[in-house]
Amino acid sequence: MNDSPSMSDAMTKVDGFDPYVSQTSNDAGSGPDRAPAFTVGRDDADTSYALRVSDVGKAYTSGFRLHDITFDLPKGYIMGLIGPNGAGKSTLIKLILNMVHRDCGSVEVLGLDCVADEIEIKQQLGIVFDTSYFPEYWKVDTVCAAFSKVYDGFDRSVFDGYVRRFDIDPKKRVKDLSRGMQMKLMLAGALSHDAKLLILDEPTSGLDVLARDELMDILSQYIGDGERSVLFSTHVTSDLERSADFITYITDGTIFYSGPKDEFTDGFYLVKGAPEDLAGIQEMALGVHPLPHRLRCLGAGGAYQPRSWLRIHHRAGEHR
Repeated sequence: MNDSPSMSDAMTKVDGFDPYVSQTSNDAGSGPDRAPAFTVGRDDADTSYALRVSDVGKAYTSGFRLHDITFDLPKGYIMGLIGPNGAGKSTLIKLILNMVHRDCGSVEVLGLDCVADEIEIKQQLGIVFDTSYFPEYWKVDTVCAAFSKVYDGFDRSVFDGYVRRFDIDPKKRVKDLSRGMQMKLMLAGALSHDAKLLILDEPTSGLDVLARDELMDILSQYIGDGERSVLFSTHVTSDLERSADFITYITDGTIFYSGPKDEFTDGFYLVKGAPEDLAGIQEMALGVHPLPHRLRCLGAGGAYQPRSWLRIHHRAGEHR
């Protein structure tokens, strides 16, 4: 199966640089329905959304598949994309970027089709992957020159400002930067061309606690005009607590939950007890983890107070 990136030849590239051809491919592949506020009376021509993913699917010969992926990200908000390793987060991001060909469904970015309007869309995207996409021998000035040719809205002064703010040594080559500094260099580029949607795959990977907090503050400021939005994947719960408005949780190639963060945190709880004490609720639990002398279940409040847009999966079927 050929999943090579489909970046159009019409897009200017510099010395082989293409931010949409990442060296990252660690995700093995890689829901519930949308919250009612974002589904009732849905208008397909509505441009108030930064991102709309509808019934997207992708199957791999390995047996892994993404199926029925559907969620919306309204303009002016931050969404955290979470789930176990191999759940499909990175592959979903690549599908949104049209770097992997989907088998079915549709993706709209800023009201435009991600395939038919790919070039126009990518002028409006800021991208960060979990490993650097810059050639290792480049220096910071080379990165700046590449972005200036690829993105019409690139602002050198903004880029230089982030380089100073992140304390990136402009004399070093990419290969000589730490992983955290490489992440910061990608962030400097993503934030320097007035992107309307930032898509960040594990952007805090390799950053220390202070740098993570600073990035979350930058993202919160970035969406302040109500026209910019952020989708970022992470395993760091403090990042979500600090900045995310919405959560999309993927597990085993399916969206288990997508909706407001507060509804997510209010709807789940931890139950501890002996196996016999938990016998009646194990089938409704999201996960069951044996501990010394006890069994721990992670359940969802929706199992007892169902919401129409929250699916609770268990062995026997599905509760709504």
